[in-house]
Amino acid sequence: MKSAPSGLRRLQAATVYSLRGLRAAWAGEAAFRQECVVGAILVPAAFVLAETLAQAALLLAVVVLVLIVELLNSAVEAAVDRIGEARHELSARAKDMGSAAVFVSLLVCLATWALVAANRFL
Repeated sequence: MKSAPSGLRRLQAATVYSLRGLRAAWAGEAAFRQECVVGAILVPAAFVLAETLAQAALLLAVVVLVLIVELLNSAVEAAVDRIGEARHELSARAKDMGSAAVFVSLLVCLATWALVAANRFL
């Protein structure tokens, strides 16, 4: 039996797998592409809007949070779809919960940006 890589080889393999996952998400998930485009706009905007580095970090963190949750949601959907195309209550629940997680992360992102903007302009 072949042993799992360790050390730098493990890090290299993990990086390859991660990049493969990002490519798959970009190629197969319209929502991920849309969130990346919005994120590309929001990243520089964070440095314009923020009055402190801590605020900029917070604004950037919630944008990245949305991308992370979208990736996890896409992974759940892919795993559920791999199991089968037949409609099942638990499969629907898993997909709905993943979608709800994305929705909540978007609300957190929106609220954070709104509060930082209110702090700056009000």
